[in-house]
Amino acid sequence: MSTDLTANATYDASNIKVLKGLEGVRHRPAMYIGGTQSDGYHHLFKEILDNSVDEALAGYATEIVTTLQKDGSLTVEDNGRGVPVDVMSSEGKPAIEVIYTVLHAGGKFEEGAYKVSGGLHGVGASVVNALAEYTVVDVFRDGKQYRIEFSRGNVTKPLSVVGNAPKGKQGTKVHFMPDPTIFDEGLRFESSKLRLRLREVSYLVAGLRLVFKDEIHEKEEVFFDKGGVASFAKFLAEGEELLYEKPILLQGDVDTVSVDVGLVHTKSYNTGLVTYANMIPTGNGGTHLSGFKTAYTRAINAYAKKSGLVKDKDLELTGDDLLEGASCVVSIKIPQPQFEGQTKGKLLNPEAGTAVSKVVYEKLSEYLEENPRVSKIIYDKAQRAAQAKEAARNARLLVQRANPLESDDLPGKLADCQSENPAEAELFIVEGDSAGGSAKGGRDRKFQAILPLRGKILNVEKAGLSKALKNAEVRAMVAAIGAGIGGTQDEAHFNIEDLRYHKIIIMTDADVDGSHIRTLLLTFFYRYMRPIIEQGYLYIAQPPLYGIRVGKSKSSEYLFNEEALKKATAAAGERSYEIQRFKGLGEMNADQLWETTMDPTKRVLKKVDMRDASYAAQIFDELMGQDVQPRREFIEENARYAQLDV
Repeated sequence: MSTDLTANATYDASNIKVLKGLEGVRHRPAMYIGGTQSDGYHHLFKEILDNSVDEALAGYATEIVTTLQKDGSLTVEDNGRGVPVDVMSSEGKPAIEVIYTVLHAGGKFEEGAYKVSGGLHGVGASVVNALAEYTVVDVFRDGKQYRIEFSRGNVTKPLSVVGNAPKGKQGTKVHFMPDPTIFDEGLRFESSKLRLRLREVSYLVAGLRLVFKDEIHEKEEVFFDKGGVASFAKFLAEGEELLYEKPILLQGDVDTVSVDVGLVHTKSYNTGLVTYANMIPTGNGGTHLSGFKTAYTRAINAYAKKSGLVKDKDLELTGDDLLEGASCVVSIKIPQPQFEGQTKGKLLNPEAGTAVSKVVYEKLSEYLEENPRVSKIIYDKAQRAAQAKEAARNARLLVQRANPLESDDLPGKLADCQSENPAEAELFIVEGDSAGGSAKGGRDRKFQAILPLRGKILNVEKAGLSKALKNAEVRAMVAAIGAGIGGTQDEAHFNIEDLRYHKIIIMTDADVDGSHIRTLLLTFFYRYMRPIIEQGYLYIAQPPLYGIRVGKSKSSEYLFNEEALKKATAAAGERSYEIQRFKGLGEMNADQLWETTMDPTKRVLKKVDMRDASYAAQIFDELMGQDVQPRREFIEENARYAQLDV
């Protein structure tokens, strides 16, 4: 057993540190918002928005206005009751101050204050306040406007009355700026991510008006929908050809749990299935998802047998077959949701699974009986999926039997490593033969393998598994990785135990083409090798954009972005300096590539998680899909950040 304490060291009360107030949040932000990268940054918005949504769910707010200010700060305002401002006798402070400075304080704990709430943990407002450079809260109630101001979790201006509220105005307005000392450098609120959340809330809370004012791009948009989750399912299927026009809506209540499910089937190969609990996206699913899948499969199979749809030669349909091409939204409202972790990625309530299963089985069975034409379409689509899976299974076996060192299908020869221990072996998937040559020359062949790919791989977002397996680059990766291949709903043919490398590193150029190839690869792993991401085995290399040598120095400093280059040239002062721009990995010699990107003692790797991969797949679908509008909006919003690469 190892220890940092020497034999003579003492361990007593002086070694114990107590983090007071919100210091713990600032000390360990990842515990509360999942990390200090883009997802954590935007999670602050979700926490503040959730508080306003809770007012709407309780029946007090009808509109929420979100404003992205020109300086990058954010304002969220609702027309609800307004946060309480009277003094709490137990604390001797105004309730609003306690809510924003004390963890686990809020109306979500008091039975009767909120029948349904997403923010049950009661830490949202205080966590945002702790991680914000400044927070200003205005409350309009009782004919007055109240204001309190904070900085990094501390009160800077106590609660005061700043004047009379406009006639009839009530609600809460929160204006905050995330603390740049907490989050990764250069982060900002992305209007596309803000709009995405507002749009989904508009579907989940039918009839709630959500206004987004983007002062940076001088745009305003209103999200308002009365169709609920059925409209949401159809929206998620945009760009795909629907098998029938009107989406299916399944609704019902079981005891205190309210269930809403919307679904529609398309000709696509991929399944889009999203789940929510009290408006909170549960990216890791949970009991409500399990209940849906079980009841959905049981209802369709039971109807097919009862109605005579099943023929002698038909394959037995699994849930994966029945869900292929389906776009589904499962949303529940439950009084006491139990989530796994503060970021609420997974729902744990067993009663949620029971309720969803009961409602889906009963309502879907009724729908199938009343709509025999649609029922046959759904069954026939699933049969084709099962048959395609059978064909793909045979093709998969051929790929898996291939020796990656001998296969003529490899677009570039795999330079394998000497180690046969997956725990220490690394596979670099490299863009192009030129970069592959530098990587092979610079690597440590004991544990680093190199697989060069030629050009852009297949867009698997739009291709089926059978077509993907005919692609040379895909076959090369499957053979080299050695664990098989399986779709998002079909991972029985992917065995993580057979994985040959526990670090699979995407290493592409630091330019637009490199980003495109990286996104294609992320989409491939997300769709067909998802366990690799879930187990934390997929990484992205971070090659530098520049090398700078100042004065008579023989060594270069490597820089990863324009901001770092500006700082380095400023620091050089009047001394002469030489800048080298790396447009591609192939422009680096083997020693430079090893020193900057491959040496485990010096390199920086970004571990890919499910949120990174799913967002990449979503963005790729928007930018490369059939629907032109999302592509136009993305270009309009981000053109100002583009730089000419010549």
